[in-house]
Amino acid sequence: MLLWNHAYCKIFDVRRVILRAEHSPRSYVVPASLLILSVRGSAQIMLNGTAHSTRRFQVFHTGKGSNLTIEPEAEGYEYYAVYYKATLSPGTSQTLKDVASQLRPFDTTYSLLPSDPVMMYRLFTDMYEEWEKADPVAPLRAKSLLLQLISELLNQMQTQGTRSHKRDLAAQIITIIQTRYADAITLESLSESLNYSVAHLSSYFKSRTGLSPIDYLIKVRIDKAAALLLETDATLKEIASSIGYQDPFYLGRLFKKYKGVSPSHYRAQQAKRPGLEDCPSTTMRLSIGPPKPLRYTGIDDNDYQPDRDGEDEINMYSGSRPSTAIVLLFSLMLLLSACGTGNVANNTSAANENGTASTGTNQEQAAGTSTSEQPQTKTVSTVTGDVKVPVYPKRIVAGEYLGSLIALGVTPVGTSSHHIINPYLNDVLKDVEDLGDGNGNLEKIASMESDLIIMDDTYAEMNEQLVKIAPTVIVPYASFKSVHEEITYFGELLGKETEAASWLAEYDRRTAAAKEKVLNVIPADSTFSILEYMGKDISTVGSNYGKGGQPIYNVLGFKPPAAVMAELQDPGWASLSAEVLPKYAGDYIILTTDNQTMDTLKADPIWGGLDAVKNDHVYIWGADRSWYWDPIAILIQTEELADWLVQTKQ
Repeated sequence: MLLWNHAYCKIFDVRRVILRAEHSPRSYVVPASLLILSVRGSAQIMLNGTAHSTRRFQVFHTGKGSNLTIEPEAEGYEYYAVYYKATLSPGTSQTLKDVASQLRPFDTTYSLLPSDPVMMYRLFTDMYEEWEKADPVAPLRAKSLLLQLISELLNQMQTQGTRSHKRDLAAQIITIIQTRYADAITLESLSESLNYSVAHLSSYFKSRTGLSPIDYLIKVRIDKAAALLLETDATLKEIASSIGYQDPFYLGRLFKKYKGVSPSHYRAQQAKRPGLEDCPSTTMRLSIGPPKPLRYTGIDDNDYQPDRDGEDEINMYSGSRPSTAIVLLFSLMLLLSACGTGNVANNTSAANENGTASTGTNQEQAAGTSTSEQPQTKTVSTVTGDVKVPVYPKRIVAGEYLGSLIALGVTPVGTSSHHIINPYLNDVLKDVEDLGDGNGNLEKIASMESDLIIMDDTYAEMNEQLVKIAPTVIVPYASFKSVHEEITYFGELLGKETEAASWLAEYDRRTAAAKEKVLNVIPADSTFSILEYMGKDISTVGSNYGKGGQPIYNVLGFKPPAAVMAELQDPGWASLSAEVLPKYAGDYIILTTDNQTMDTLKADPIWGGLDAVKNDHVYIWGADRSWYWDPIAILIQTEELADWLVQTKQ
């Protein structure tokens, strides 16, 4: 990384190459440093005598003089190739030059499966598009994108040692929208970038966030517009163009629909309010602390030789500035925040070796240590580093993992909208503050006076701000392999080890009883399919996408049809046409649908021909119950499905 900070780069060529199955293997000596991104299909790649089987979005790097052979497989192979040269700047110290001569960082051969593949894909795509333009400035833009690409590669190589899990699909969609909201984003373009079907992508994103991808895109654009209204003197036309809308009047109508007032009234009203409630970036910057500065890498422009409106302005400037009283108010808030966190910062404890919260305080209590002598904080290891948290937090804001908290007897003071409506938890959460869509609204979270925030890694930009509000523990989404692992982790984090053990014992008892009564009437080798039929789209999932997969496959122990078992393990889902449905249909079907009944299924020529439909072995439920898969939901779903399976034999 240090050597790259002293590097000059020169691009020789950027290509998008399609090799069909009938093409003979391509073998050649690489003429410059080379980056490859696998886009579609598969191939056998031989790099300096080492064989690699490509995977989607896999990155390869090698240096000048390397021997490269690419042999496409049956479905062909499509990839990006970037040829470049990197050299150390003339002012680099001799010590670094000596290190570079030993490490040869610009010629290193390696392969990487990026944790954020969409970002990689977009960088390669943008670089290729810039390189193909006739614009004389385009090569410079391509070079800047190469530096971004190298920076992201180094970052992911550094973090994969501690965070090697595959990034959640919803988080990837959010990253695309957050970084490219001004572009023409459609469900089809998201589907193309992520290599998921439109139906699966839409269904999964809504189950995770409570919003459709397009609704989330609109929300991001309106929030960006609101920030620009408060932070700049930009006209509505300028704002509309910057966030992806060509018609400022359309933006005005959309803004009023979502914010309740027109953009001009919003700017005037918010200028008079100290809270600036609807502008997270402004509020957070004033009341909590300055944002991280943007850093740019400047390098000299190298020589290179590539191979080959008339709308009227709508002025909305109100001329208002925050008053002195507002500034004083925020200064007082900052002072109080510093005083409140200072007491926490004075207490320390050691991190547990395995990265979970230590249990020393519980042991001290058992030995009779007085409360005044007990530590008030402890240190936990997270994917973002060590975090000092209260030993016994009282006011928790949780954007995810609500099922685990409720199982431990912990009710948060605030959570996001799609958890409030969770049918398995809503009775407990009826008096909990609704923090809004996604993982909640920053201003509402800041107003909760929480002493601990628990979030997943879906909203990375938001998480960077949360640490300024209260101790924040980030737990990557779907990072736990079992209910036991998840409950145990949060039991240790929250000082609820006894409650965790008790709940898991009851969970084991109830799931064992459900499994026993099912296996008394259903043969263990019966096959099950987890299907979703929304609108005209049909999809199937394995054990990691909700919809009944966890209870059926993980708890009750049944299997999908043998012909599709491998596919439902990796990638874990499939989008189906009605014609191939019989291949995926098991003896029993758990079906999530918004418009189908047993009568309509039996009347359909394809569905009606399935044995599961003929035998009434189809369990039909809606997305409002099937999409949830927290520990409590899994337990209740297991018992519900077990009761249904027993009834099919009565």
